[in-house]
Amino acid sequence: MKPVYLINGFLESGKTEFITFTIAQPYFQIRGTTLILLCEEGEIEYDEKELKRYRTVIERIEQESEFNPKNLMELEKKHKPERIIIEYNGMWNVKDMKLPIHWKLEQQITTIDATTFPMYYTNMKSQLSEMLRKSEMIIMNRCDGIADLGSYKRNIKALNQKADIILENKDGEVDEIFEDDLPYDLSQSELILDNSSYGIWYLDSLDHIERYEGKVITFIAQVLLPPGFVKGYFVPGRKAMTCCAEDITFLGFPCQYDGADKLKNKQWVKVSATVHREYWKDFGGEGPVLHAVSVEGSKAPKEEVIGFS
Repeated sequence: MKPVYLINGFLESGKTEFITFTIAQPYFQIRGTTLILLCEEGEIEYDEKELKRYRTVIERIEQESEFNPKNLMELEKKHKPERIIIEYNGMWNVKDMKLPIHWKLEQQITTIDATTFPMYYTNMKSQLSEMLRKSEMIIMNRCDGIADLGSYKRNIKALNQKADIILENKDGEVDEIFEDDLPYDLSQSELILDNSSYGIWYLDSLDHIERYEGKVITFIAQVLLPPGFVKGYFVPGRKAMTCCAEDITFLGFPCQYDGADKLKNKQWVKVSATVHREYWKDFGGEGPVLHAVSVEGSKAPKEEVIGFS
């Protein structure tokens, strides 16, 4: 079977940039020729020297009628590629695409320009839906200055719930955590965190404390009592692995608790606390400060180190 990678999206959505980046990656440096079937040409062009360097050839297909199994097999015979990348024409309906029987579609990826997404979503939703419906990965680029990325992502999710959605700006991938991605319901006045949700809550609280102000947060934590810490406060938190076993950090916020002086360093407790926005010297300004509702002893969790989500 001949592996095929389908990259689709409307004109100027970033297909060529994505393919250029991909063929230069170490994981793509394998034996044999890569054949790119170019069905649409935008302002960005392929660099002939780079194509030669990465053993890549291009064949242009200008008419949709020419994109048929017979012609595709002729191009395969001509170049004998190990793999095929299709830069599909955004105005051709992908559901009508027919490949030779021995070509296997390994992955379908759709690129979207965030600045033009509302126009296509409003005026060409059926065409966009066909692109997205079977895509394993959807890359929305040029997200700089877009205020409502959350709604864009929700619109895409409505068309394809299973796809990985990647948002990118000029600096790379956008790390924003949207409300729809959170593993708990923000409409609730109390949030009970487990191993998988604690790290997400911690990171999101740093960026969006307004989501949590006044809520009661309940979680299992380890006690940290830094030397010289403010009287009546301790830090309940969890150790998290950021990338490897040698890179572990403690994630926790200061917590006001009248019984803090009775706690022991590294003991395990179950904490229920309200979240407040307060000035704290270590923050260099305002940040999340907890006020304990209750603190009780607890057994250590089965997994003491959590993933840094």
